[in-house]
Amino acid sequence: MSEAPSPPLDIGQARGANERAVTQTLRAQLELRKLVLSGELAPGDRVSELQMVDRLGVSRTPVRMALVRLEEEGLLEAIPSGGFAVKAFTEREVLEAIEIRGTLEGLAARFAAERGVGRGELDRAARCLDALDEVLRPAGGEIDLSRYVALNAQFHDLLVGLAGSEALARQIQRACALPFASPSALVPVQSGAPGGPHILAIAQDQHRCVLAAIERREGTRAEAIMREHARIAHRNLERALSSQGMMDLVPGSALIKRRFAP
Repeated sequence: MSEAPSPPLDIGQARGANERAVTQTLRAQLELRKLVLSGELAPGDRVSELQMVDRLGVSRTPVRMALVRLEEEGLLEAIPSGGFAVKAFTEREVLEAIEIRGTLEGLAARFAAERGVGRGELDRAARCLDALDEVLRPAGGEIDLSRYVALNAQFHDLLVGLAGSEALARQIQRACALPFASPSALVPVQSGAPGGPHILAIAQDQHRCVLAAIERREGTRAEAIMREHARIAHRNLERALSSQGMMDLVPGSALIKRRFAP
């Protein structure tokens, strides 16, 4: 007599299994990224599925997906013998990553200006900048850096949204996946440098100027402002590269090969 077939999973069971798989993959991805960015996995280290299964305590499928995701982010690179290796970045590559992000954000600003943006979206971005103004004028005299970072990231996200281009948003997300290239990555370096509050004020003025240019439909100006805005991050990185103490403030600094390390 043949065995009775196993009863099919109901919709709830299938959804639960899928959610568990997503959770395991996300956990593996976050833990693996943490190992890379902290330097526990050093540039050039080989990373294999079996090695990470044991280290992360998850099954091979989530680990495999996590490895692919980190390769897509640019933190790992495939090697001919199989598996992946932690990628190292030269100073030039880091500067180029920041430049690419600034160029793409400039394109987003131009798209937003040329295509036009509704009043509600402009007001939402303006309210974010009002909140940033409050952070930059603290009652106690000290800037809440974590709030500044959060609001700065929010404004940059809103700016990308104003462009109304999913294709461009994906490319910007990819550019920002490198931790040292994101809009807020070098803010701690900036705030700790001589004249830090003044530089933060200049960055905020550029935020105001680009939003005004978008509202006035000045595409070329909006693009130029955002490209210049990324130059602040360039200068912050150059400052950080001269000091190990400042480099410790840069996300993913363990991956950067410095030309003149102390």
